Amino acid sequence: MDEETGELLAVSVLAERVGWAAGLVAAMVAELLADRWNAPDVDALASGEDGGGRKLPSNAWMALRRLGWRVSPPEGIRVNDRIVRMAQEQAGRLLRSAKWRADLTSGVLVAWPADPGERTPREWDRVRAAVPGGQHLASGVINSRTRQIAAFAKKHDRMPADLFEMEAAPGAARLLSLSACDGQQATIERHETESDRALLRLQLPTRADPRSYKDWTWVSCPISLPPTIPAGAVLHLPTLRPQQGCVRADLAYTYLAPRTARSGHTVALGVDWGLNTLLSAGSARLNEDGRITALGAGGTFRSAGVLAKQHRLRRQGEYLHAKASRYQRLTTGDEQHALAAKHAVLSDEIGYVSERRANLNDALAWAAARWAVDQATAAGASVIYVEDLRSMEARGMGRTMNTRLSQQVRGQIVERMRHVGAETGIAVVTVPARNTSKHCPRCLTPVRHRKAPDRPTVPGWKWAVCPNPDCSWRGDRDQGAWQRIASRGLTHQTKTVIDRTTGVMAIRTVVDKLEASAVITPTAPKTSREDRSKTGSTRRRTARPAPRRRRAPSPTSPMGPAGKRPEGHAHTDRTRLPRAAHRHQDVTTISTPTSRHRPRGAALGAGFHLHAHATPPRWGIPPPDTTSDMGSPS
Repeated sequence: MDEETGELLAVSVLAERVGWAAGLVAAMVAELLADRWNAPDVDALASGEDGGGRKLPSNAWMALRRLGWRVSPPEGIRVNDRIVRMAQEQAGRLLRSAKWRADLTSGVLVAWPADPGERTPREWDRVRAAVPGGQHLASGVINSRTRQIAAFAKKHDRMPADLFEMEAAPGAARLLSLSACDGQQATIERHETESDRALLRLQLPTRADPRSYKDWTWVSCPISLPPTIPAGAVLHLPTLRPQQGCVRADLAYTYLAPRTARSGHTVALGVDWGLNTLLSAGSARLNEDGRITALGAGGTFRSAGVLAKQHRLRRQGEYLHAKASRYQRLTTGDEQHALAAKHAVLSDEIGYVSERRANLNDALAWAAARWAVDQATAAGASVIYVEDLRSMEARGMGRTMNTRLSQQVRGQIVERMRHVGAETGIAVVTVPARNTSKHCPRCLTPVRHRKAPDRPTVPGWKWAVCPNPDCSWRGDRDQGAWQRIASRGLTHQTKTVIDRTTGVMAIRTVVDKLEASAVITPTAPKTSREDRSKTGSTRRRTARPAPRRRRAPSPTSPMGPAGKRPEGHAHTDRTRLPRAAHRHQDVTTISTPTSRHRPRGAALGAGFHLHAHATPPRWGIPPPDTTSDMGSPS
């Protein structure tokens, strides 16, 4: 509602007025970035001190004003000082974030290798020493920056001087960062009686080019808070983004949460990464005598359908990009060309596909993080140890497999895991990934990987067998990996370090003395109290028993022309589709391929949650072996 006139504003009108204000802010941000996109100015802002040696404020807009970097709206446009603040805040954040990329680029240029495609171990040591914090930096980040520099050198026949020659100034997003304002521009408060409602008041222009302060009026926007926001949380001014005829509000809030501990954990959840089985997790307990025992058989989070959908969207995006590039070369920038309209349509479609990929990644990250934290909560664990795979590069597994491994959102999942775990006081710590799948979780002997448990002589990847005759452990490769991760984290928990700037917890090195005790002690098998001694000859059993569904006799029925139907046989003329296929869903529903790869358990039109399968927690008692009397699967 416009408070001056009392007029109720439609959503489209509100989005238009927010878009006008965001456009004014974006124009000033672009002007400021164009003037300050150079190495001396970025270094001056990142140094934390002004020309007089005084410490710069943490707020970006205050730091820019201390340095004398001012900006003004276009001539004839009248805005208040808070609008200028938002522009300076957004530009200052972008310039501060460029400092890390600039230092990384300079370090790679100083330690440029003889062969950019393959560094030697000595060249890796040189580049890590030249990059700030390069000792713990993922190798994939350094390789991507190396490829960017090599592409510039190939195009211009010379090496770039720094980041600012290689990259243009970043674009300014059309948004309103109200956190840089005070009560003279925007306020937010909860409803007095209804805790799920809040009122946002802010000044917005009544025209695209406001000429005076009379063209700015106060607008009241009621907000319905989601149930995830606690009733006692303190609300902060949001960031407004006009998008497709509506306004998105990124609302931040603060509330008390339990403090996460760096060490002193007795029950931990180990998480291992996979491909189709994205997460394999299980809990382990550190006993008073120093022994580590596993609690249950663990669980899995399978996302084969989601990753297959992501792979199809990636191929579709690559095809659209290639076609759009072809049209651009043919049109040569002529807007009157016959293919200009088709190029515009393809550009919009590329944006839609990219947005679908981003939404799918975001949904997968939140679902996987919530599942892992729920597993830790069910097991009573106070810490989650995650395998650190920042330096993993997908190579040697085929073009399709390498691509699917590279596009997994591991970083987003760990970040969401930290966020969700902090609400319940569960710490998330990354541990080194070295030899977590190579060694036996009980005796640390290098295991032999086989194709399947019933094919012990065929080399493979999924099944692990310990060759130590005193141990003879065998099991799923991912199951052994999460046991190794949990035991390594519990024994090395005193070596956990906390990053001062981000608060991220990590175990960066493995100590041989502690690693020797990072083994899972098998629990004693349960013995029956009844007497099981033999009283006669063992009853002969066939090597291939019939399936369990046929052990009961079929019901009596008249004999038909085709004979009697066996018990449990499925009808071949079923016309009904699975239950999930009859849901009324829109065009954004995840589809299932009809050829090539078909994920297990996926049905046509089943949506996201039937493409991601999670194992419920069974920590107390291991699940019974239901395959012991099924015979050979062959």
